[in-house]
Amino acid sequence: MGRRKSGRNISGWLIVDKPAGLTSTTVVNKVRWALGANKAGHAGTLDPDATGVLAIALGEATKTVPFITDALKAYTFTIRFGQATNTDDAEGEVIATSDTRPTDDQIKAALGRFVGNIQQVPPQFSAVKIDGERAYKRARDGETMDIAARPLWVESLLLDDRPDADHAVLEMVCGKGGYVRSIARDLGAALGCHAHVRQLRRIWSGPFRAEDALTLDAIEAIARTPALDDHLQPLEVGLADLPMVTCPTASLTPLRHGNAATVIASGIDYGSEVWAAHQGRAVAVGRLMGSELHPSRVFVD
Repeated sequence: MGRRKSGRNISGWLIVDKPAGLTSTTVVNKVRWALGANKAGHAGTLDPDATGVLAIALGEATKTVPFITDALKAYTFTIRFGQATNTDDAEGEVIATSDTRPTDDQIKAALGRFVGNIQQVPPQFSAVKIDGERAYKRARDGETMDIAARPLWVESLLLDDRPDADHAVLEMVCGKGGYVRSIARDLGAALGCHAHVRQLRRIWSGPFRAEDALTLDAIEAIARTPALDDHLQPLEVGLADLPMVTCPTASLTPLRHGNAATVIASGIDYGSEVWAAHQGRAVAVGRLMGSELHPSRVFVD
């Protein structure tokens, strides 16, 4: 029998404004301690030097993490022109330079090729697995790898500011699995001048916004107190992109045991993924087959 995790059975979302210099896992562990929670996870890794929205799921909300991971996300980032680095960000070693600097019009014209369904090669220093090993571990050993391109949906990519000839501030909205560092690298190549990311901030992720996030200092100031619990958002927020159906009282027990049961739905296509609610609380996620919900995830009340 597995060892039971210690801590409170607390469920919901806490939105953190991640500071630079910490890994996403470190932030999750700090939040878990601050809430005394027995289970926590995050919805979308941020690089250690990146800042902004890191959505932390607690307890039953961890079952909704995939829906936030798959949601659109928005970033603002500063590009440094004239230098390529081995990490595609400011932490890396400069491996190529150029005296060429693009104009605003040249940048705007080049951005179009990075919008829509694109193919993107992750950075050498990334968490993708190559023959079962993380790419960044092999890159640290000086190995250069052939990393296969991956599909990415880019909703928009705009020039937001041009502080000087060496820098540009861009804003991007994209889907799951996007590497902002790759965008900077490939944009620099397209403009013939090299480029890397100088600063990166995630401003929203699915339904979660930076203006609703807490800093780690604020979290630590009210850690282990009811005041921190007050900042939790319900787990149902993580299901905002799915259609909702109503679970009658008679269907509560079978659904919570993972069995198909009747629900009340209107205007939802057969086979759609939905979530069932009873008195506003999530009961299960699954496929709607006519008037029956076939659950794939169930939530403990």
